[in-house]
Amino acid sequence: MTETASGEAGGPPEDDGYGGVFGAYPYAFRRSDSRLFRAYALVGGLLALSLALLFGFALVVQVAQTLGGPGGTFTFARALFILVGLLVVAPLMAPVLFVARNHRRTGSDARYDRLLGGSGFLFVVSLYLGITASIPPEFVLDGETVARPAPSGLTAPLVELLYAVPEVAAPAIPFAAALLVYFTHRYAA
Repeated sequence: MTETASGEAGGPPEDDGYGGVFGAYPYAFRRSDSRLFRAYALVGGLLALSLALLFGFALVVQVAQTLGGPGGTFTFARALFILVGLLVVAPLMAPVLFVARNHRRTGSDARYDRLLGGSGFLFVVSLYLGITASIPPEFVLDGETVARPAPSGLTAPLVELLYAVPEVAAPAIPFAAALLVYFTHRYAA
């Protein structure tokens, strides 16, 4: 009879690894002492799963709508759609994967976990800011021309500033935050 890590008799010994992307979330959550990182692991994990499903379903709809058309442009649009989905979901998952990897290899400290959790939350906020900045002044919705809502309330100055950002430059906001996640991992480890 073998003894497991918890002291129970029988069964294989308990593996300390996380066993892939999906196992990294509970592994990092259990190993971290940082409440900020644990909160990010929950929020970021749910958001990454939601966005991955959203992009997946939207891709299925796009493929179904363009199935009868010729390759070329439609194929490029599908590939671009997948790329955008990866560029959104990967930085959401990165802080958790970095922390899990660090805990498995070096046993990282709470400071590192806290910094990665904070940079992860900044990326989540940057997604909202980037979406707000990308809203055109007028757009067509269900056959009607609609103007973007006027800024109001406490956040009105921030929304006005985001509206002033050219639509083409809006992706730079989450891109900069994604780079921050990477550089935080690189230099805080």
